[in-house]
Amino acid sequence: MASANKDFCILCKEDNVTNDAVTWCTECEVFLCVDCEKYHNRSRVSKDHKTISVENYHELPSFIKGTSNLCTVHDRKFELYCSFHACACCVHCVTDQHQSCQTMKQFSEILKQVKSSAAVPLLEKDLNDLKENIDEILVYLRNRISTNTKQKTEAIQNIQAMRKSIDNYLNQLEQQLLQELEIQHSKLKSELERLLQDVDKRARKIRELQIEFSNMTKNATELQTYVGLREIEKITTTEANYIEDLKRGPDLNERNLHVTTSPTLASILHDVNSFGELTVDTRPSNVVANARRKDQAQYLVPVPTIDQIKPSFSKVLTVPTGKIFRFLDCCILPNGNIIAIGDDKDRLYNLEVLTNDGTFIPIVSFQEEPDTCDSVCFVKNGTVAVSFYKSCAVALIDIDQSKVIRNFEFSHPCGGVSSDGQVMVIAKPTTQNVIVMNLQDDSKTKLRGINLHNISLVMGNIYGTNLWNKTVSCYKLSGEMLWTFKHQGIEEPLGIALDRNGFIYVACMNSNNIVVVSPDGESSRAVLNQDNGIMDPRSIAIDIKSGIMLVTSQADGVDALLFRL
Repeated sequence: MASANKDFCILCKEDNVTNDAVTWCTECEVFLCVDCEKYHNRSRVSKDHKTISVENYHELPSFIKGTSNLCTVHDRKFELYCSFHACACCVHCVTDQHQSCQTMKQFSEILKQVKSSAAVPLLEKDLNDLKENIDEILVYLRNRISTNTKQKTEAIQNIQAMRKSIDNYLNQLEQQLLQELEIQHSKLKSELERLLQDVDKRARKIRELQIEFSNMTKNATELQTYVGLREIEKITTTEANYIEDLKRGPDLNERNLHVTTSPTLASILHDVNSFGELTVDTRPSNVVANARRKDQAQYLVPVPTIDQIKPSFSKVLTVPTGKIFRFLDCCILPNGNIIAIGDDKDRLYNLEVLTNDGTFIPIVSFQEEPDTCDSVCFVKNGTVAVSFYKSCAVALIDIDQSKVIRNFEFSHPCGGVSSDGQVMVIAKPTTQNVIVMNLQDDSKTKLRGINLHNISLVMGNIYGTNLWNKTVSCYKLSGEMLWTFKHQGIEEPLGIALDRNGFIYVACMNSNNIVVVSPDGESSRAVLNQDNGIMDPRSIAIDIKSGIMLVTSQADGVDALLFRL
């Protein structure tokens, strides 16, 4: 459409004329020069087309520039919009792919209100939330790097401190052994030196006696020799006895010094293979991301006002003949089936799946006396949670395996339960608080002062009903209250569910009606009553994707009703 550096008028270019473009027609998807723009604005066909300057055109994101008004499959102009699939369609698309879709709207009507639709502020909020989340993660990662560096420094200090402690201790043990060696050696040396002196003294005496004996035999008279021999004999006898005593006694025994190092120390050389062990433990991060909206494309469609909400009857969900099943609570699974909890003629507490063709499939049974506040909700991956009021517990149940896989016990009765797959919230009406359980590590946070019976966790907010105070309330997941609504038309509110536009639907048992509360908690309107078959409504569930609403009654013999929103 344009050169790399300059944009030229497409119409002129077809005539081999290169005039600079000044505008871009969003309908015709062409660049126009000054003259062609004047003709374009006067033409009956194109005078209502929106044009923007070339400069503004180039400020658009690249993916916006590549957007076309024509269907890429059939090369026809988009004329319709399918709310169910959240996409624009040409007339051929309707025939090929959207024959069963009942939510087709004129695309032109959608476009007229697109900039004033809820999508603009919501997407702006999404961008801000996304930036906050990324900024928080960046701060978190930088802090983790800093923390790991500090941990490394501390680890080095601990290693060096341990090495120093070991060195000091070994030095101490070494000095003790050397000191003991010195003492023992000194003792042995002293004893041997004393004995050596004594023997050496006797040796000198014997040498002197030998000289005297020689002189005597040469020069002494016979008498002198006789006397001398007697004296020398006494001395030699004494010294010989000394030598014999010395040989028989312990003084000449060999006493050798030996040092044997501790085998424990020696084992270090072959048993100790490392100075320590390095481990890296992994824990869930404490980064709390802002909740992301689901089904975002739906907000491109104008949100109806509360007065425009008119549920239409779809069908009765009949309990098979001969089967007794009194609905206590229910929810709609991602595949469109219904999971319901109820009791039978034996007052057994049963969890069953209701398929689209009306088949009841038993999952598990409980020896539990049913109560008004028992609840069921979908968690994730084929898992549902069931709360038990009187036994103060919540069970996680695998639908495919038909068995309880986890059981959480609490100290007080458990009311309504709801989950977004990441956390599970449990109402505790008797203690007026809500438990927020992290499903990754089972950690629990208690939100005090929140008095709810039934509960619904949607896009990071907690919605709930109070049966006794006849109120509907909304809280942040942090426990901060956003609003509380009370109206004379709401009597004994129990079941609660939200539609794709954030409207809150409440099942009011005593007033036999379904009341819708606006997302801001400022207004309400009864949309279904006894004329629509509503009788003692206890539970309500909404499938956001299909717009199907299920209403069940706690009265015996009253079938569940399906409505289309």
